[in-house]
Amino acid sequence: MASTETGSASDLIGAALGGAARRAGLDPAEDSRTHKVVWSAIGGWRGILESVLPSLAFVILFTIKPEPLILSLGVSVGLAAVFTIVRLVQKSPPSAALGGLVAAGAAAALALWTGRGADNFVPGLITNAVYGTVLLVSALIGWSLIGIAAGFLMGDAMGWRADKRKRRAFLWLGVAWAGLFFARLAVQLPLYLTDQVTALGTLKLIMGLPLFAPMIAVSWLVVRAVYPRESQESTSDA
Repeated sequence: MASTETGSASDLIGAALGGAARRAGLDPAEDSRTHKVVWSAIGGWRGILESVLPSLAFVILFTIKPEPLILSLGVSVGLAAVFTIVRLVQKSPPSAALGGLVAAGAAAALALWTGRGADNFVPGLITNAVYGTVLLVSALIGWSLIGIAAGFLMGDAMGWRADKRKRRAFLWLGVAWAGLFFARLAVQLPLYLTDQVTALGTLKLIMGLPLFAPMIAVSWLVVRAVYPRESQESTSDA
């Protein structure tokens, strides 16, 4: 019974993660070059702007004029709101911008409540801690979330767990992704605790897309290596 429940849960998680990966542009059916896959995964120029501008605006305005705090927070949340509205008007998927708006709004509300600009970064610190822990634990116990997502993305479901090569690859991918999140936490948490808002915001941007994009590229290359296109085509032809 327990194994059945575990399988059902992993199937649901895998289907959700695989679907999200496809929507992000990681589609194995398309013979895309790695840089195109990465560009699609980060959302192109729009995704970069949506990810960077709200935080960048906050850092710049807070550095120039720390008080009133609501000014820098308001501009940051306002930019996130504009991106969301534009997506809604253009009838494009609003999930990315909407997620950014919710995150920016929650962070701003916390910072206003405490009166500390550094608290604008608390949700990000928590996210890094949670993501890093979940990815590391799942990899170490043999149920790597990276492997689950890749398995469903490549039409293999949970078949990768029976292949030592794939299990090893997804173990280390999970550890690598966890390392990214923990590295962010290790660098940014001391800055938060010492209230170095400008440095914290700057490093958050530097350790954001510039590190996320290479990890997407490495992950995609590893997945394509353990799932050669030729074997996929022969399977589909059969």
